[in-house]
Amino acid sequence: MKQPVLEYRLRKGNETYEAIYHYPDIELEQILARRECEFFVKEGVTYRQLSSAIEGNRFILYVEIYEEEPVTDPLFPPEGLVLEIRELNPRNNHPILKIEHHDYHLDILSVIGSVYYYIDGAEWERDSAEIDEDRYVYILYVKATGYKLEEESQ
Repeated sequence: MKQPVLEYRLRKGNETYEAIYHYPDIELEQILARRECEFFVKEGVTYRQLSSAIEGNRFILYVEIYEEEPVTDPLFPPEGLVLEIRELNPRNNHPILKIEHHDYHLDILSVIGSVYYYIDGAEWERDSAEIDEDRYVYILYVKATGYKLEEESQ
């Protein structure tokens, strides 16, 4: 397979789409992690993924505008790959439960692609994931299930 390419296409009406972002120099692992994200933030606009496709070596993510906010550039972009695990709670601005640092997009994919996630023995269920290019982070939104892992007896 030739070098993969990622393209975001915005829905412009009755099943017509316009290419809005093009990533010609991107690794397959990052494409797959991005494809797992239901939301994509760039230049203050949050896009919701509608579907995806592959045309040869071109991976396409079809999106629609979900919401728009002013761009807030981070003062210090994080080094490496950052994953914020946040509680799905709009009233409290989706509080951060945990921040993880990863070396590879495959590591991010292994977390955001799972249905259940555990923090201090408490089970959380995946709601959605997001790649926020404005803040240079991936975000996993989760809801508490109320289930606690039992400690393994030794």
